[in-house]
Amino acid sequence: MRSGDRLVIGTVRRGGPWPVVLAVTAVAGAAGELAIPYLVGSTLDLIVASRPGAGTWLLVCVAVVAGVMLCESLGVWASGASSAHAAARLRLGVLRHVLGAGHAATRRFPEGELVTRAGLNAEETGRAPETVMSALALLVPTAGALVALTLISPWLTLTLGLGIVVILLALRAFLRASTVIAGGYQEVQGEIAARLVDALDGARTIAAAGTAAQETRRVLEPLPRLRARGMELWRANAAAAVQSGLVVPLLEVAVLIAGGFMLAAGDLTIGELYAAARYAVLGTALSTSLGHLGGLARARAAATRVAEVLALPAVPHGTRTLPAGPGSVEFRDVTAGGLTVGDLTIPGGSVTAVVGRSGSGKSLLAALAGRLTDPERGTVLLDGVPLRELSRAELRRAIGYAFERPVLIGETLGEAIARNPAPATAPDTPGTASDTPGTASEVVARSVVEAARAACADTFIRRSPLGYGTPLREAPMSGGERQRIGLARAFAQGERLLVLDDATSSLDTVTERQVSRALTADRLGRTRLIAAHRLATAARADQVVWLEDGRVRARGPHHVLWQDPDYRAVFQGTAP
Repeated sequence: MRSGDRLVIGTVRRGGPWPVVLAVTAVAGAAGELAIPYLVGSTLDLIVASRPGAGTWLLVCVAVVAGVMLCESLGVWASGASSAHAAARLRLGVLRHVLGAGHAATRRFPEGELVTRAGLNAEETGRAPETVMSALALLVPTAGALVALTLISPWLTLTLGLGIVVILLALRAFLRASTVIAGGYQEVQGEIAARLVDALDGARTIAAAGTAAQETRRVLEPLPRLRARGMELWRANAAAAVQSGLVVPLLEVAVLIAGGFMLAAGDLTIGELYAAARYAVLGTALSTSLGHLGGLARARAAATRVAEVLALPAVPHGTRTLPAGPGSVEFRDVTAGGLTVGDLTIPGGSVTAVVGRSGSGKSLLAALAGRLTDPERGTVLLDGVPLRELSRAELRRAIGYAFERPVLIGETLGEAIARNPAPATAPDTPGTASDTPGTASEVVARSVVEAARAACADTFIRRSPLGYGTPLREAPMSGGERQRIGLARAFAQGERLLVLDDATSSLDTVTERQVSRALTADRLGRTRLIAAHRLATAARADQVVWLEDGRVRARGPHHVLWQDPDYRAVFQGTAP
């Protein structure tokens, strides 16, 4: 079974109560539709024969018709609720899995692709319960019509059955073809989304270079292929509709002709002939399932794309906690992504700058130290414990990160810094936070303020309309201010190790020096690993790890390495 089909089945099974409501209303409505021809036929026979009770049968007919209409209304409501519930559940699962997979997700899929799969494709997959139940519900009147015709005349059943077989074969071919075509259509949609996200990411560069027209053409280049796929879907629908349109009336005429001969021979009554004609129409109800099968085809194709994301391996975590220690980091025979670290020790409580030309592996080494990625060979340890063996909570508590372009998480500026998602606000009056123990929220507020001050963010935060309680969406920030919030978050969250990956690149020289002093004089004595581009950062570090051509060329104090002209060349053209 295909992974997409398994996901569709799983979505139907875990759809909550709504698939059940859909099934009940569909079956009840189909049963009512099956009863209507019999009731109307019996009522007609009573009226023709002038027998008593025709009024009662007519009232029953009206009640059944009303019941069918009620079932259809409930079915429409349940369809919408089912799709919304399934899509929301699937989106949440995809989001959690992407976050759990880490860099593996963005290495495998462009960002725009991930957005399309987690958004549009998850929504289309979420419609699977509705389409499956609606398609299966059409089997009820078909099966019921065959049984009812058998009670009237087996010959009529045989006539109808042969036609149903032809319809089923046509629908099967349509489902297969539509699934393949819909998959191609969705693939092109994802490609366009990926190009658009890339363009938005570089919008300022595009505007500055005056290349908006060229970029527009690049983003929209796949549109002809999208149109071609759309036309293929239209042709597949049209072909299936024509086939059904030819079979259905011929089948109904065949049943009527057979019934007419039986009526002439006295083997059928007028009411039974009417019922047989209506059952022939109900029996061909499968021909109306093209819309449902088209939706199922799109759901299957979308589910295949979503399943590819869910198949990404999640980052495994252990259960161990860290012993008491200074935060020393050890690389043992480590190789990853073209970078050979070998054996390297970063002493606990020290400041280590990682320097090298662009592409030398600085960010990768920083990611290895904080377990944002795992080595292909070797082991990275924190205070003697392999990072792979630490629990997720212990790892996140021990290590704080700051990046060149931080993503701020939370509702307010304070929440973007705080370790936990609970709102954190600064004291009402400026000054040093009290050292007196207080409530949990006060402790959180003090840690947030201290971290913001270390990152030189406290001043501009207090200038915001609501200070630390200012909503992020109402706090427009420059690149440097965002970096300072990211630095503050790292200071607030990392208990043993701070990993800074070009996290001060957007700061002015004065602010960068202030942050560097805070790093150098960290009162908690944490280990600090800094992917550095500035000469001053390397000069303040306790040791420097110099990367070149994907390997560690040398390590030692900055003033010792400075004697090497190749080392000095690394900083040529950079800010002091």
